[in-house]
Amino acid sequence: MDSTFLEILKELGGESRYVIDPAIPFSTYTHLDLSSDNASLEHVDLSDPHSVQQYLDAFLLERNAQVAYGGYNEVRNLYKSSTLFKDSSIEERNIHLGLDLWVAAGTAVIAPLEGRIHSFKDNNVIGDYGPTIILEHTVKDVRFYTLYGHLSRASLQNLEIGKTVEKGTMIARLGTPEENVNYAPHLHFQVVFDLEGNVGDYPGVCGTSKRSFYLKNCPDPIILLGMHVN
Repeated sequence: MDSTFLEILKELGGESRYVIDPAIPFSTYTHLDLSSDNASLEHVDLSDPHSVQQYLDAFLLERNAQVAYGGYNEVRNLYKSSTLFKDSSIEERNIHLGLDLWVAAGTAVIAPLEGRIHSFKDNNVIGDYGPTIILEHTVKDVRFYTLYGHLSRASLQNLEIGKTVEKGTMIARLGTPEENVNYAPHLHFQVVFDLEGNVGDYPGVCGTSKRSFYLKNCPDPIILLGMHVN
């Protein structure tokens, strides 16, 4: 990773940036722990999006909040039910590399800074991203990317690779569990320095042996967003 990349993100984060509908203020966000250390998840069927949604609804109601956020560098059990994250020949992938914002399907997804459409794809294997958009950004001659996963299928219609996207533009809406391949509705937002040749996709979860690499290549999105949250 370019040594100036983090400095650029920190500078950009000096201004609060919304990545979902700005009509939902940061004051209504609350932090959510979905890690394997959270004992309150023991009775939640993490393979069932409706069970997860019931947990989220109760969690938000208790905190008088509208958006639950978190997940960066979090070790999770959420992926155990999907063969996408395990293989007999390699370690389990269970460390989350992006920021999740859990909020209703249909919520607008916003470009937090100017960029262009790099690629898009419906990653429709159970447990994957579902409909996904990647934007490319260049700031002070440093190129990097932002990834938006778990979108509605309609969000991929009429997209044009290379098209400029202005800061604050609505680029998509969040999908239902049927569209986002079996998750309660949420946005997976990830900052990526080097896409490593990927198109319309990039790993959002890694194993322990590659944790150091991926955390450097995919720094905490909150740095960029400058979120002032609970």
